Amino acid sequence: MPTGTSGALIDPSGTWTIVVAGGSGQRFGAQKQFLALGSRSMLAWAVETALQMSAGVVVVVPEASDFASSDARVQVVQGGTSRTQSVRNGLAAVPTSAEVVCVHDAARPFASVELFQAVVQELSPTVQGAVPALAVVDTVKVVDEATNEVLSTPLRSTLRAVQTPQAFHASILREAHLAAEHEKREGTDDASLVEAIGGYVVVVPGDVMNRKITTPEDFAWAQNALVEVLKGNS
Repeated sequence: MPTGTSGALIDPSGTWTIVVAGGSGQRFGAQKQFLALGSRSMLAWAVETALQMSAGVVVVVPEASDFASSDARVQVVQGGTSRTQSVRNGLAAVPTSAEVVCVHDAARPFASVELFQAVVQELSPTVQGAVPALAVVDTVKVVDEATNEVLSTPLRSTLRAVQTPQAFHASILREAHLAAEHEKREGTDDASLVEAIGGYVVVVPGDVMNRKITTPEDFAWAQNALVEVLKGNS
């Protein structure tokens, strides 16, 4: 079990990862998680990295997906109608013996083992969740959705753009999802659900290469970036 930022190597035996790949691809125009990026799909890239830091990986896929893995440590479950529900389905397949659960989006194929390590190592008896994040470089406005009127301008130094993988003590992540289900509440990430029940979540430095692939332009970037990724892995 990780006890903090000691820099020591992580024993993955108590850690499981949920890889969320249940998206319909409406914004992209296709189920991007299954598109080939080099010799494997984006989803396969995410699963391969997660396996290096986990005792097991639960992959959440859309209905009718034929995704399968030859690795016995990988389980495949069907997603729900929202991201929160998909993670909940994945969490149900994680053994109760798991101490730490990471949640990672298949749309971030270039997350590194070091990033997984960073969020898991940050957990402690008092830190219940850790997420990678980048500083926001643009000024952000809060607007009225109906009128587009600017309501406020948050202080940029307090803002972070959050990534995955996100790591949590398994017990609090289960508690957060139970509360969200009871209250019929959704979250754009799992940290927001943990925060909602009073969980203590911190950020660690994110990685610019850990870009979320949302549009065809993002995918074109990933294809070009793959060359550098392969160099780094060689």
